[in-house]
Amino acid sequence: MTLPQTTAVVLVSGGLDSMVSAARAREDGHRILALSVDYNQRHRVELAAARRVASALGAERHVVLPLDLSAFGGSALTDDIAVPKGGVEPGIPVTYVPARNTIFLSLALGWAEAAGARDIYIGVNALDYSGYPDCRAEFIAAFEGLADIATKAGVEGAPFRIRAPLQHMTKADIVVEAARLGLDAGISWSCYDPAPGSVHCGLCDSCRLRAKGFADAGLPDPTVYATTP
Repeated sequence: MTLPQTTAVVLVSGGLDSMVSAARAREDGHRILALSVDYNQRHRVELAAARRVASALGAERHVVLPLDLSAFGGSALTDDIAVPKGGVEPGIPVTYVPARNTIFLSLALGWAEAAGARDIYIGVNALDYSGYPDCRAEFIAAFEGLADIATKAGVEGAPFRIRAPLQHMTKADIVVEAARLGLDAGISWSCYDPAPGSVHCGLCDSCRLRAKGFADAGLPDPTVYATTP
């Protein structure tokens, strides 16, 4: 017997991780409501990538929600702060956007409750990443608990599930998963500081992690880099 499809709200940034997360939601049998946030990020080319990804995965609806986090500042992605180009460093880098995933998941939760969805997908991982605290498993578990006490649906016994299918994957694992799912990784975008011509800079943390993932996976990297990572 074929079970009826359910609906999932999927955070789609335009990056490789969120694309694989969205594809996993589709593979899990969900109809996709794709949510991207236009937070006035400096790498705005990612929003074009998010539209490509949502379309490629057959999202029933794709909302690009304007929410200008540059009004707060505090990050190299929203403020006039140089994006580091010297290699992946330990600690929390200046590309961390204060409370970004908390904000994004809150928005996704609001849409999920309004749409009657119970599953929310987010493409975070805590292995090959930039050290952001809101990518860790502890954060995902805590937010899921919050969702159940902060919503009408939750207190009435219809809990939400925060799905982070890439949580314990390396970047190489994610590249391999993209290939398994038949995804065109070339339509995704990872760079924090696009080079002229809207190509990946090749030197920021995100570019280096992306390139390393393809190299470690032994798969061809379709990304165009201004400088070879």
